[in-house]
Amino acid sequence: MTDTAVTDVMTELAALADPKALAINQRHGDDHAVNLGALRAIAKKIKTDQELAVRLWRTGDSAARLVALLICRPKAFTSDDLDRMLHEPQSPKVRDWLVNYVVKKSPHAEELRVAWMAESHSAGWGLTVDRIAKKPEGLDLDKLLDTIEAEMKDAPKDLQWAMNHCLAQIGISHAEHRKRALDIGERLAVLKDYPTSPGCTSPYAPIWISEMVRRQEGD
Repeated sequence: MTDTAVTDVMTELAALADPKALAINQRHGDDHAVNLGALRAIAKKIKTDQELAVRLWRTGDSAARLVALLICRPKAFTSDDLDRMLHEPQSPKVRDWLVNYVVKKSPHAEELRVAWMAESHSAGWGLTVDRIAKKPEGLDLDKLLDTIEAEMKDAPKDLQWAMNHCLAQIGISHAEHRKRALDIGERLAVLKDYPTSPGCTSPYAPIWISEMVRRQEGD
């Protein structure tokens, strides 16, 4: 039955493939051709199905993997499962959903955060952003700022983005470190010229920090 279900999902995804969507996604390094809203609709229809999720993931197809991440049970994966999944070749969107929709809900999230930080993987930094905002106890924020200051400027794009998010989150959530976070952001100037749509906040850390603090203080 599950093999049939995999075939049915793959057939539906193929029917929904849109060359225009693919062209847009490819500009961001992704390779799926199905609108994310349509992917979510498929997942909503299936509901939770861990066995089907595992089989869809094994296809290696990005659209199928995105559906898999929406219908899986995050707590059903072992830490080894999630580590292997992260290190398999995949698109940025699949990696982002894996971390945010599955790993963050896993009982192994902290164990994996520590392991991925040790290898300087962007996923480790992404999980650290959550810790900084929600449960900073035990984190050495000064050490994180030291690493960001030394390595962010020349880091690969995905790692640089994750480090920058950490820098901004430290500045937003921890007033005692805000001045240093702003100073690092200004000196490194990472993402300073990043194109930002009207109404959106720039990812440039000094602007991002200042705007979010302003909102928090109700100014």
